[in-house]
Amino acid sequence: QEQLVESGGGLVQAGGSLRLSCAASGSIARLNDMGWYRQAPGKQRDLVARITRGGTTNYADSVKGRFTISRDNAKNTVYLQMNSLKPEDTAVYYCNVKLRDYPSVIEYTIWGQGTQVTVSS
Repeated sequence: QEQLVESGGGLVQAGGSLRLSCAASGSIARLNDMGWYRQAPGKQRDLVARITRGGTTNYADSVKGRFTISRDNAKNTVYLQMNSLKPEDTAVYYCNVKLRDYPSVIEYTIWGQGTQVTVSS
């Protein structure tokens, strides 16, 4: 079974930057779409950015121009570079991966443990 390990969260002032990492480890699997979601207390978990295996990206309107998602398939890792951070970016950020364990043909989704990002005013 694949496991996702997140890192890179922390406390920064408005206008600062953070880089989140999410590494997949475990049994052999095919990693398809990888992405980042975030959830603030009392609110639903929403998409931040997503990247396909081929490198096509998609961003929430609120982060376009400020955040950049990327992946390193050799390292089974997805990154989220966050620049010009705002207090409204404060949330727990979760890595999300669509994958298939060999030899299964069924694709499923797993989540990371979450990493806290806090942006002070």
